Amino acid sequence: MSKFRNSGKKELPPISTASLPDIVFMLLFFFMVTTTMREVTLMVKLTVPKATEISKLEKKSLVSYIYVGPPHKQYQKIYGSEPRVQLNDQFANVGDIPDYITAEREARDEAEVPMMITSLKIDEFTKMGIVNDIKWELRKASALNITYSSRQRAD
Repeated sequence: MSKFRNSGKKELPPISTASLPDIVFMLLFFFMVTTTMREVTLMVKLTVPKATEISKLEKKSLVSYIYVGPPHKQYQKIYGSEPRVQLNDQFANVGDIPDYITAEREARDEAEVPMMITSLKIDEFTKMGIVNDIKWELRKASALNITYSSRQRAD
């Protein structure tokens, strides 16, 4: 049998960093694909009402949202505490809704326009007067496909 010799101090080989850029780019690509970007910054308080009979929307890319509720505390000095209408990232009047719907239609493909849905996300304590005004303006703009956002009631 041979005898093993420990011939001095052996150095550890250096760690290979050749695959490090590949790993970094794979992680970057993974997070870019799985992360969703918030489209609208909510400026109103929103507690959607509970419902028993709800269904999910099929194609959310065809949905235009109108938010209604009291402004957050940081906006209450300017806009007051009464419920306000928010279209995209700004407060608007009820009379601005037809222009908003027209702009949303122009941003879509011609084939998708008949399938567009307007979703009303309304705070549960908002009075129906402003909701009726919004629905009237949507009728004027020929946006007749309307949904109300709600959450599942836990029984």
